[in-house]
Amino acid sequence: MLIKIYPENPNPKAIEQVAEVLRKGGIIIYPTDTVYGLGCDITNHRAIEAICKIRNIKPEKANFSFICYDLSHISDYIKPIDNTTFRVLKKALPGPFTFIFNASHAVPKLLSSNKKTVGIRVPDNNIAREIVRVLGNPILSTSIHDEDDIVEYSTDPELIHEKYADMVDIVIDGGYGDNIPSTVVDCTSGDFDIIREGKGELEEYL
Repeated sequence: MLIKIYPENPNPKAIEQVAEVLRKGGIIIYPTDTVYGLGCDITNHRAIEAICKIRNIKPEKANFSFICYDLSHISDYIKPIDNTTFRVLKKALPGPFTFIFNASHAVPKLLSSNKKTVGIRVPDNNIAREIVRVLGNPILSTSIHDEDDIVEYSTDPELIHEKYADMVDIVIDGGYGDNIPSTVVDCTSGDFDIIREGKGELEEYL
């Protein structure tokens, strides 16, 4: 199913429809402030396994991110961080960053794996954030941006729908996506180590 939602003013009924699909274990493709993402409710193991199957990866090898509405959720999933790190997060988010932290004990239970780290995203996109807010907990997410894919598949929601219609429950048309992924920042050592240069310029917030 392809649903049009406008990012400037997301339709509450459409957002609730998407959240309900997620609650029932559905999988969605949705816009962020970077590339389109493939996501499910983090509490649904079957949905997580289905995403791994689509991406052809094992859950224990997967580098998933948690899409959060704001920073209030993150303390549930990461080990405590210092004030300096928190201040940078407050300035940089919402924004095109994935911050990697040491995972709390809640994360392995969610993912049925021995994951020691977790990526946290608060995208600057009203559609993604409203879905998380209405759902009531983060979305587990992975990018549908594949290096060997035709670039248009990452940016045009209609082409994305053509490719993934049989694999997911909803593709959200939130307009053309970007084909530059988020900047990935490893914070596990207490420093800010950029491990993938993407759309976000972290220097602005340090």
